[in-house]
Amino acid sequence: MADDYCEISEDDIKAARQIEEALENESLTSAAGKIQEYLKKISDVQLNIAITGESGSGKSTFINVLRGLGDEEEFSAPTGVVETTQKATPYQHPKHQNVKLWDLPGIGTTNFKPETYLQQVGFDCYDFFIIVSSDRFRVNDVNLAKKIQEMKKSFYFVRSKIDSNIDAEKKRKKNFNQDETLQNIRQNCVEGLRDHGQGFPQVFLISSFELPLYDFPNLVETMEKELPDHKRRVLLLSIPNMSLKINQRKKENLQANIWRSAFVSACVAVIPIPGLSFSVDITILIREIRMYYQAFGLDNESLKSLADRTNVPVEELKAILKSPLNKEISQDMVIKMLTKTTGATLMLVEYLLSTIPVFGSTAACGISYGTTYYMLNNCLNELAEDAQNVLMKALKVDE
Repeated sequence: MADDYCEISEDDIKAARQIEEALENESLTSAAGKIQEYLKKISDVQLNIAITGESGSGKSTFINVLRGLGDEEEFSAPTGVVETTQKATPYQHPKHQNVKLWDLPGIGTTNFKPETYLQQVGFDCYDFFIIVSSDRFRVNDVNLAKKIQEMKKSFYFVRSKIDSNIDAEKKRKKNFNQDETLQNIRQNCVEGLRDHGQGFPQVFLISSFELPLYDFPNLVETMEKELPDHKRRVLLLSIPNMSLKINQRKKENLQANIWRSAFVSACVAVIPIPGLSFSVDITILIREIRMYYQAFGLDNESLKSLADRTNVPVEELKAILKSPLNKEISQDMVIKMLTKTTGATLMLVEYLLSTIPVFGSTAACGISYGTTYYMLNNCLNELAEDAQNVLMKALKVDE
């Protein structure tokens, strides 16, 4: 699966050449800034997700969950038993500023007729649509899906509030069977969509209050696969780290993109400026490791949110953490790591090689690439393992 991500595009090569040219004429500080700018550009691809459906379907709660927020937290989307959304309203992800989730007005209400809905909500703004229903999907949902399909964009049917259905069935039936209940709900939704002309619909069963359960991991995987390469990563890293499957996909994604950072490091290594390669490597390592840390939800806010959702004390989750990276990701710490890994002698050898035309530059390039790749891979493995162990503790999964 990791190979899905690992491609060197023309844009990557062009950017590398621009960086190399800039480095030859820039100061050490400015050169490091150029690298920071390049890596930031890769991560700052904009992603706009539209959440729509009939009023009362749980759209706003779903948006809050995808942003890692509760319904009553600051900056959360307002929820209620009546339609609270009167216009397309963007909600920025609190930790990934390039991701926006849009709460769209319920289709079929007085002010939003199906035939003009997409134009009213600004169809072109969104990368894909999630159509939410807390019951059977209606003709309005199907008509909307057809219009989205005609305009060559993706959409997904999400059947919300599954936890409420499960609880109701448990009380109503003595011989309750959860798998059978879920299959009946799914079949009911599929049949309703087919009755309205939707040929082969895929329906994802979701509980916003029990996100790791049911179809949420499958929904994430499906959305990710259908996005363009540069948007896949943005989506996956912004999704709450709420299941072992998502944790593994994040690791695969991040691992498959380590080459980008190592590639930039290698390009810089051929420039014969003392200290330049080392300085740039520090910049790369700090930025990437901090991104891993945040993507795996190992920060205090994410751990507290996970603890609240799973009723496991946050202190117990923090006690699982083993990697020293969970205590500090600072410039001093990364310098110590890099010096320990490469040694001062090897850094000097890399610089001396960079001054030798062709062969020497190639050797310096290889040393820098290998060192950066090795360090990032080790750090990623450590943090991914910590995240997996935290999830296993929170979800009460046995090894």
